[in-house]
Amino acid sequence: MNTGNLSAAQATLGDNLATDIGFDVAHAENVYQGIPLFSSLTESDLATVSRHAVTKTFSKNTIIINEGDTTDSLYVILCGRVKAFLSDEQGREVILDIEGPGDYFGEIALLDEPPRSASVMTLESSRFSIILKNGFKRCLANNPDIAIALIKALTHRIRMLTDNVKGLALRDVYGRVAKTLSNLAKREESGKQVIAEKLTQQELASMVGASREMVSRILKDLITGGYIKIEDKRITIERRLPAGW
Repeated sequence: MNTGNLSAAQATLGDNLATDIGFDVAHAENVYQGIPLFSSLTESDLATVSRHAVTKTFSKNTIIINEGDTTDSLYVILCGRVKAFLSDEQGREVILDIEGPGDYFGEIALLDEPPRSASVMTLESSRFSIILKNGFKRCLANNPDIAIALIKALTHRIRMLTDNVKGLALRDVYGRVAKTLSNLAKREESGKQVIAEKLTQQELASMVGASREMVSRILKDLITGGYIKIEDKRITIERRLPAGW
């Protein structure tokens, strides 16, 4: 998205935002328990975190955070999906990550003051538990284990971004597609690797820094070769992807 359209994006955000006053706070606490960042907290501590949070719902294609914004909240995804991305003035974008229920973003803003480093947009109607910086700091003061978990989470993100940069610099388009598919896939009880997210070809292209047409040709060849299967935009890796294309 063009960051020059910040005012328009913020207006859209205001139009699409709704506070879920009647939302069951217990559900948010259950989600917190499954997040490594909060896994060391007691039920009492989780309740404290919840008291410092606001639950809100945003419609599909809403900009939650715009690159360059100066906001200071942590967003925990209760339901729905978002993409974190970078864009230029021509509207070209690179998707950094696609996240779903139990994932969170905005943690860097809890630790420093600079503007947001990336934009985040909903891919479908999504609900968030939003924890404000001051409330999080109080929780942090009473629970130093959260600081350790936060450092580990940031370290993981740095490693992931380093691997992405390495891929863009050293792998060809097929190599980047194959690596991305392998990273996104989770092994199910059946033994097959399945990508739970419903990815469009354009989203996958934006993740690997290539054209949609090139990604489409690669996916078609992988389907023909029996390496992957796509049903309802969900990709299943049927067997080990070839080293080259």
